[in-house]
Amino acid sequence: MKTQVAIIGAGPSGLLLGQLLQRQGIDNVIVERRSGEYVLSRIRAGVLEQGTVDLLREAGVDRRMDEEGLPHDGFELAFDNRRVRVALDELTGGSRVMVYGQTEVTRDLMAAREAAGATTFYETDNVQLFDLESDAPYLTFEHNGETVRLDCDYVAGCDGYHGVSRQSIPGDRLTEFEKVYPFGWLGVLSDTPPVSDELIYARHERGFSLCSMRSATRSRYYLQVPLDEKVEDWSDERFWEELKRRLPDEVANKLVTGPSIEKSIAPLRSFVVEPMQYGKLFLVGDAAHIVPPTGAKGLNLAASDVNTLYRLMVKVYQQGRTDLIERYSQTCLKRIWKAERFSWWMTSMLHTFSEKDNFDSRLQLAELDYVTRSEAGLKTVAENYVGLPYEPLE
Repeated sequence: MKTQVAIIGAGPSGLLLGQLLQRQGIDNVIVERRSGEYVLSRIRAGVLEQGTVDLLREAGVDRRMDEEGLPHDGFELAFDNRRVRVALDELTGGSRVMVYGQTEVTRDLMAAREAAGATTFYETDNVQLFDLESDAPYLTFEHNGETVRLDCDYVAGCDGYHGVSRQSIPGDRLTEFEKVYPFGWLGVLSDTPPVSDELIYARHERGFSLCSMRSATRSRYYLQVPLDEKVEDWSDERFWEELKRRLPDEVANKLVTGPSIEKSIAPLRSFVVEPMQYGKLFLVGDAAHIVPPTGAKGLNLAASDVNTLYRLMVKVYQQGRTDLIERYSQTCLKRIWKAERFSWWMTSMLHTFSEKDNFDSRLQLAELDYVTRSEAGLKTVAENYVGLPYEPLE
């Protein structure tokens, strides 16, 4: 087989890239290790930046998002039994975020790809990349018991942190930057009405908590927990009781509890690899970077990578601008490090650290107090939360 762009990974970033390229007449094939059902079963983020929303509209997959998504003009920071609203639209000149689950984004993109008749291989094994520094890269994989060779012009590695793409780059060509946090997030999904119309990020001496949602009838809540905690030790009753302790009284009193339909613990870390390109291979999303979820940047950073690579490929195929290829990594990393900084800052300001003493705790409260009483502080939070502008290629 031959295609122009081979895409490894059928998560939202791979599917979005494929959809955008398809609409510009650029042929692409997606190769995915898991089944489509498995990909759709993954519970992930649900807050979309303005830029991500605009890109989904450009991809022509906005109908359900606009019908079912929840536009949010703000969110709340809670601490010391106080609630302070960050008015995103007022502080950024009209920008907002959209609450629409990553699972639904993936579902929409899958449907669009199927309708376009584009090729996707699910449940593949032993994916290997070859000749990435040559003019004729290719990959091989096993599908339905047969070995398939796929020749291509370029490869987009959208297969996540554990995928084959980054592992196919010689180690001496990469520099890794990582910070591991001493806690995780225990998340619960429940078919209960959200406690608030907007997200609430709460700092408490017992630990951080987050009140989020997927729809008007489905809620997503998180608790900061030690890394050695196990999901089995957290009954629904224990989770709801602890969440109420960490929320302001007026919020806790309104909380509607119910059986969990999904419960999991995710560790928190920051990770970036440089460069994000090796020959004809481009790393996209979690294959190149991971952020703690506190800033709601994971999926959005992947979308910004997709935006850069998509526009680069259009210029390559429609204008012959192969000179832009070497700018991919540098262009993406400018935005990535700003998002990494914001996610680290939000995490550091809102979580409790076992090694911190009373001095550090007072500093956290002082910073929150300053940020929430200063228009400049609130504007900084808002601008970063809705998403900084995409970095131009030229």
